[in-house]
Amino acid sequence: MGLPRVLKNMNFYNEGFAYGGEAKTVTLPTLTRKLEEYRGGGMGGPVQIDMGMEAMELSATFGGPVRDVLRQWGTRTVDGVYLRFAGSYQQDDTADVDTIEVIVRGRYSEIEMGDQEVGEAGEFSITMAVAYYKLVWNGRTEIEIDPMNMVEIVGGVDRSAQLRASVGMF
Repeated sequence: MGLPRVLKNMNFYNEGFAYGGEAKTVTLPTLTRKLEEYRGGGMGGPVQIDMGMEAMELSATFGGPVRDVLRQWGTRTVDGVYLRFAGSYQQDDTADVDTIEVIVRGRYSEIEMGDQEVGEAGEFSITMAVAYYKLVWNGRTEIEIDPMNMVEIVGGVDRSAQLRASVGMF
């Protein structure tokens, strides 16, 4: 039994540039399987068949406008912007610290300038359509998803390797 890991600090990076002090919140991509109900002859009930992944997205809010982000608007490639979240999670019962990094590549689907009020911190937010995802826990890659190259590695096992090989993709 133990206490949960609590985010004690974080940083957010865009193409390697740190947004320390600027990034307020980061909503990491939700990993969602696309499942379809199927019931064939001789089955006592339906099962959910795995049809791959749903699209991923990341969002973040900042304390005010970020020029670097604005200059990346409309990038021409699906994986044209590189973002990285680094979080320091600590358990208060053991004081153990885990570093969790999420690395994504994609392009912005939305940039919102938010309400601007004199004397108040602004709110600037982004939403990114994610084309590549990697989660690293204490230096070990736990999940890597690259839909364009049909790669899905979980816990060190490439779950798509056999499918790629069967259609001549190596």
